[in-house]
Amino acid sequence: QVQLVESGGGLVQPGGSLRLSCAASGSILRIYDMGWYRQAPGKQRELVASITRGGSTNYADSVKGRFTISRDNAKNTVFLQINSLKPEDTAVYYCNAFIQQFIYLQTSTYWGQGTQVTVSS
Repeated sequence: QVQLVESGGGLVQPGGSLRLSCAASGSILRIYDMGWYRQAPGKQRELVASITRGGSTNYADSVKGRFTISRDNAKNTVFLQINSLKPEDTAVYYCNAFIQQFIYLQTSTYWGQGTQVTVSS
């Protein structure tokens, strides 16, 4: 079985910063693309940033220049550095990973449980 566990969310003032982490564990052979999504109240879940195994990144226009995604392949972990936070960044942030397991070499997409980010003065 595979698990993704996020950490690092919290309450921060506008202009502040946070660093989110997501660690994958379990019967993992290889992790391909990893990403961060967010879902604000009453809105659909949206892609924030993604990163390939080789390190190529992609960002939503709304976060370019403020958010930075990175990963540590040796530790099966993806990070999201969030700077210059705005109230509209308030949401539950979910990590996502496309993982190949040892068992039958099957690949599936996995989600973390989410971590709340609240930006408010």
